[in-house]
Amino acid sequence: MLCIKHHSTDAYFNIATDEYIFKHLKEDCFMLWRNDNAIIVGKHQNTLAEINHEYVKERGIKVVRRLSGGGAVYHDLGNLNFSFTRTGDSYEMIDFERYTKPIIEVLKQLGVNAKFEGRNDLTIDGKKFSGNAEHVFKNKILHHGTLLFSSEMKDISGALKINPLKYKDRGVKSVPNRVTNISDHLPEKITLDEFTDKIMDYITSTFPDARKYEFTEEDLAAIQKIRDEKYSTWEWNFGYSPDYDFTQGARTPGGTVEMNMNVSNGVIQEVKITGDFFHIRDIAPIEEALENTKHEEKEIRKILSRFNLNEYFNKITEDDLIAIMF
Repeated sequence: MLCIKHHSTDAYFNIATDEYIFKHLKEDCFMLWRNDNAIIVGKHQNTLAEINHEYVKERGIKVVRRLSGGGAVYHDLGNLNFSFTRTGDSYEMIDFERYTKPIIEVLKQLGVNAKFEGRNDLTIDGKKFSGNAEHVFKNKILHHGTLLFSSEMKDISGALKINPLKYKDRGVKSVPNRVTNISDHLPEKITLDEFTDKIMDYITSTFPDARKYEFTEEDLAAIQKIRDEKYSTWEWNFGYSPDYDFTQGARTPGGTVEMNMNVSNGVIQEVKITGDFFHIRDIAPIEEALENTKHEEKEIRKILSRFNLNEYFNKITEDDLIAIMF
């Protein structure tokens, strides 16, 4: 088994790396890695329904769809991720407890009473510190999980806090959990780097075929290609979302405005703008112009910039409209 300590903190590159070790390396792998400020959504989720759009935009948080199912998670540099890939036989590979057992064993050595609970979580005193997901293709499995070590809790809640009434869709919703950091439960404090080394040492000493591996230049070039062509694209991260209906209203200086949109593959199919605002011109041309536009701020602003909005929405700005559409 190849044991990899991955040094990149770019979420697009790292999720591409997960796919690379799963699909392109023949040997089984174990990898430890970290992302800097990112939301990672499950393959079958509606991305915009999982994120706090304003919070994410203001802080430059990357949003990336992963290969596996499950719910959305926030990553920062205080969170350590681990991945296993394994070739085996049929459904018996899907075993969350098997792949999380090494983490529990390391924590026990450190004096922390961690447990596997529910479908795919690790907890300490009933609080979640690790969520796990798996993806199977033919006779191979990718298992990956998070390990909250010293993450900023306010960012976890802020980045993922959304209004559940905005979206009506068939996407898989994330379920909020009470969470905790591992570092808060350690009898003797250690750094995240030391914790990372302890996990890697445990893996290399307990798996008889384990050996350290560094990505080659060819590996890195192939990962970069996957990153650029898939994981950094709007089409994968947002456009892949299931169809949904979006409704949101707000009170503005010019009156109330409500946006009602039907979205398919991340593209607005239909939009109806209602409210008690005043206008000079009929708003139908704006509604029609927004059809077949990505539900994405930059693209919507391009459309709105074609119009003198003062003639369509009295005392309502472009920023007001954008805020209501996300």
